[in-house]
Formats: sequence, structure tokens, C-alpha cells
Amino acid sequence: MDRFITIGELARRTGVAVSALRFYEEKGLLQALRTSGNQRRFLRSDIRRVSFILIAQKLGLALAEIERELADLPHGRTPTLADWERISRSMRTSIDEKIALLELTRRKLDECIGCGCLSLTKCRLYNADDVAGAQGPGPRFVLG
Repeated sequence: MDRFITIGELARRTGVAVSALRFYEEKGLLQALRTSGNQRRFLRSDIRRVSFILIAQKLGLALAEIERELADLPHGRTPTLADWERISRSMRTSIDEKIALLELTRRKLDECIGCGCLSLTKCRLYNADDVAGAQGPGPRFVLG
């Protein structure tokens, strides 16, 4: 099996548009090798790198955060299990915080989220005297 794939093959395998792959390359998230005819060639392992980018974006990570995480992966060789485990450990805290926020939001959606609106009947119970509003702007009971 060939170690290198074309940008079209990378796009087909990951479901990411060629233009997005070029953008990722421009941002340093991917690194293409060039043939003598100046065509891009990617390591087959870049399929996993692009998959990581897609998952990280779904988790809400900004490109700068993704770039920081991918900077620890080697260019020019397939990342090892140890390489990926290092990134996983690094991201675990952030993911756990997002999960906790989602769970709290799910619980609070049917109650008062502490926005200080006092417009609902329930707000008088959960946020009597607009205590949330005194704590600052926004949904204080969720983002507080």
C-alpha cells in the first residue's frame, strides 16, 4: 500500500473539501509533500489527522487550539499510539469541562438558568429578587 495519497484521495477518505484541506495546510494543521510536478502528496496517516480536526471542531475547539494540539504530533511519520495518548490526556480536562457544562445546561433548561429576566413564573422561585442579576450578566446559574 502506498504511503502517500493525493489531496483528492484525502478529501474522499475524510469527507473534507479539497479547499478545506488546502486551508488546513495553510494554517499548518497539515503538511503536504510536493512531487517534482508540484502536486501535493499527503501521508496516509493524515487521514487520522484530518479526522482529529473534524472531531475537535465538533467539540467546539477553535483552530488555534487544534493547531496547538497537533503541534505535538510528528510531521513526516505516522503518529504512534503514545503520540495520540499524549494529545488525549491533554484534551481530557477540556472535554470533561464541556461535558459537565452540557449536563448542567440540560438540567437547568427546564428551570431558571439565572439570566436575571424574572419574566417567567418560575424565575420568581429560582431567582427571587433577581439574585442572579446581581452576580453579573448572562446565565449565572449555568456559566456563573
